[in-house]
Formats: sequence, C-alpha cells, structure tokens
Amino acid sequence: MIHDELRPLLETIRRLALKVGVRNLSFEKLKKNPDIQVDLLKKYIHSNEELVEKTLELEREKFSVIFIEFDFEGMNAIDILMIVSKEMAEKFNEISPSITYELKSLFPEIYRDHFDKRIQFISDKIRINLTKGISQGMYRSDLSIELIARLYISRLIDLHNPDFFPPEAFSFSTLFDQMFESFIRSVGTPKGLAYYDQKRKTVEF
Repeated sequence: MIHDELRPLLETIRRLALKVGVRNLSFEKLKKNPDIQVDLLKKYIHSNEELVEKTLELEREKFSVIFIEFDFEGMNAIDILMIVSKEMAEKFNEISPSITYELKSLFPEIYRDHFDKRIQFISDKIRINLTKGISQGMYRSDLSIELIARLYISRLIDLHNPDFFPPEAFSFSTLFDQMFESFIRSVGTPKGLAYYDQKRKTVEF
C-alpha cells in the first residue's frame, strides 16, 4: 500500500520518466532534481529498485481505483464492460512503449511481477463480467469464461506490441476501438448486441 503522502511525489517521478526515460532517472539523480521533494523521497524510497517498485504499484492502483470510483451494483454487464474498458484504455494509453521496454530491460524481475499482478487483476474482473453477462442473457451461455478472459487479455497486450502495431501507423484509440468491437460481437447474444448497438452511439473510446 502506497502512503498518501508519497503519491504526489510518485506522480511527479512518473511524468519525469515519460519525459526523460527510466535510464536517466536514477534515485541519486532524483535527489538533485529541483522538482523533487528530497526529504520525502528519502523518507519512503531508499534504492532504484524500490523507486521502480513503488512507481509500478501506483500504476496498478490506477486500474483498481476504477472499481472504487464507479458504482457497478445492479448495472448491465455491457455497460460495465464499456466503462471499465474505456477507463483501462485511457490508462494503458498513458504507458509509453519505450518506458515499458526500458523497465523490462533494466528491472526484468520487478517488471514481470508488476505485469503478472496487473494482468491477474484485469483477468479476474473480466471473468466476473462474463459471468454476470451470461446470467443477464447479454452474453452467450456456451462461452468458456476462462478461454474468453485469456483471449481478451492477449488482445489487450498485443495492442502494445510495436512489432504488430507500429504506433506511427496505428493510434491506440483506433486499435482499442476495433478490439473492443470484435470482442463484444464474439460474446454477445442477439439481446446483448441490440443493446450494445444502441449504447455504442453514445460512447466513444
């Protein structure tokens, strides 16, 4: 759990990382940066590894807070999926492919742990949504929840693979919009698709 006092500092560090890259943002360099509260940094963070771990923990919190900010009780499964997917797309879109590459290269074990936790969280939420949608008659009852959840995650990961989708050729918003459209049409019942087609007119990713 990240201390509330530390969150604004981590946000500042995160913005700096997006600007100058992880390689140029060591613990020692941060202590010399005028934008950084050095006393606060020293109070909570004591190494480059801990700095990366805390920053990535903040990244994961951005996903979990979606389910705190929105009240999904009693809501249609398709509405929930559209809201959550839109929020997740925005948060994934904030993650630079170059930063991801640097983290995987410089801190492979820390990044793998972060990646696994993030994917597990999203997978759990997708399984819950699929179960809800089937019970509401919005999704097909013959679906393999485990398989479909894994397919959703694999598609989401692929969107960030520059070998498949070079960012200069494909915008993330366009890719995600197409991925989501394909996903809904592969799982929806006629009732669910009719509702989605009506709702889709009022929502943009």
